[in-house]
Amino acid sequence: MTSFLDFEKPIAELEARIAELRATADGSDLDIGAEIAKLEKKSAAMLTGTYAKLSPWQKTQVARHPQRPHFVDYIRLAFNDFVPLGGDRLYGEDAAIIGGLAKLDGRKIMVIGHEKGQDTASRIKHNFGMAKPEGYRKAIRLMEMASKFGLPVVTLVDTAGAFPGVEAEERGQAEAIARSTEACLGLQVPMVAAIVGEGGSGGAVAIASANRVLMLEHSVYSVISPEGASSILWRTPDKAADAATAMKVTAQDLLDLAVIDGIVPEPVGGAHRDPAGTARALADALGRELAALDGKDTAEIVRQREERFLAIGAL
Repeated sequence: MTSFLDFEKPIAELEARIAELRATADGSDLDIGAEIAKLEKKSAAMLTGTYAKLSPWQKTQVARHPQRPHFVDYIRLAFNDFVPLGGDRLYGEDAAIIGGLAKLDGRKIMVIGHEKGQDTASRIKHNFGMAKPEGYRKAIRLMEMASKFGLPVVTLVDTAGAFPGVEAEERGQAEAIARSTEACLGLQVPMVAAIVGEGGSGGAVAIASANRVLMLEHSVYSVISPEGASSILWRTPDKAADAATAMKVTAQDLLDLAVIDGIVPEPVGGAHRDPAGTARALADALGRELAALDGKDTAEIVRQREERFLAIGAL
């Protein structure tokens, strides 16, 4: 059953009315099929109209939707033959970042990404997708392995940011993020990243410094959360909607600014309404980007990646 966001309240009320009519018609002689069909058509039109004009803050809410597909869903729906590889060989295993060998349309790759979890238990297990240093060091290890065996790297980004706890700082969080970003930029094989939910701060950039960066239509990508920016600029988190607009966190804004390279369309109403359809669209987009990088030599791959990031913000 779909969870509705605050701005979807009119749609939720209409869906509830449709459900009531169906319950009334079930097992009775009443013929209200035409009325139900009329309301369903109205609901679909309302959903399409609402999602065609989402504000940056509303897109942020969609990107955080509790039913939005996460890394484990995409592994199941978009990739084949996934073999997980764990541990950083230095401290331990971090479930906030998952990675391993897989196939994408028959192409052997290394896939790495954040996992937020789907329910209370799994969210605690995966620390809500907020990685600690061992998570980024695991990502580095897997990227180096991919480079050694000539496998392209695909990353799926979905995190509010790296874990800010004391233990993470004690184990070198900033250094781990910097090293992971460096590993991305120096990778000897093609790399494609996709922001599939939230792309928050250095926690996202650490595995998103790729040759090509894509975003799902209703995902967001920023240096700080809208609430965090609001707290700094206005001394209150209540201005988060204004901060989201000012920071240009949406895929559409970031494509205009050349921060990302492409937008992957989502089903009407967001990825959570059709995870399988979203996964197919994402797999197709990733496949096209990897195919476009085929045949390029190592020096060209590294140079293109470096030039891409140096050009961001250039006048």
